[in-house]
Amino acid sequence: MDLIIDVGNTRVKAAVFEKDSVIELFIFDKEEILAEVKKISKKYPIQDAIISAVAKLSDEKLEKLHEILNLIELDNETSVPFLNKYGTPKTLGVDRIALAAYASNKYPNKNILLIDAGTCITFDFVNENNEYLGGAISPGLKMRYQSLNNYTSKLPLLNSKVPQDFIGKNTQESIHSGVVNGLCREIDGVITQYIDKYQHLTVLLTGGDTKFLAIQLKNDIFANPNLVLEGLYQILTYNRAND
Repeated sequence: MDLIIDVGNTRVKAAVFEKDSVIELFIFDKEEILAEVKKISKKYPIQDAIISAVAKLSDEKLEKLHEILNLIELDNETSVPFLNKYGTPKTLGVDRIALAAYASNKYPNKNILLIDAGTCITFDFVNENNEYLGGAISPGLKMRYQSLNNYTSKLPLLNSKVPQDFIGKNTQESIHSGVVNGLCREIDGVITQYIDKYQHLTVLLTGGDTKFLAIQLKNDIFANPNLVLEGLYQILTYNRAND
């Protein structure tokens, strides 16, 4: 069994894998990572592990994780199963690397657009030649709501809600319409750009806002909120096979 750890800005998602299948999924606060990993390690016979961290973990915590696990820390020097043609590979986020690895393994010889709907919306493209070309980064759903509140004196901070109509009849409805419809039309527009340039495009949607956004997008997509974990597992098995 293998342990996959994805450290976000505030929460950690972890999964125990066995032969390409998720045995159990865990979500906990970043501050609890050591205690939770110890619990998981006692519950399951963990062979190898990989960690990706969008938010930095202290050197002390990483050192203790290495004491518990046979651990790979994903960074831009980790071996991956695709050709990285990003112009600044050292600045490419580990979550985006993981998504590209998932596409490379699960959809060989196909054009894949991966959309991660989390704190930010990221678009990542792997072409049919197994080349990662790049993509785009945009503010995520919650960030858009927060910015309206932070940068104005009177607009309230709202939780995301599907607008009943694109014409808002009051301030709250107008915010929901602007944020949600605006983001969905943005995503659909980006998908259309890729379809116009690349034939036989497969679109994958993942991230914390997957379920909320998937039902509102007009383009055909495959939705799975755990693709980063799946991609990290592919990187782990790729490195183990090439040791």
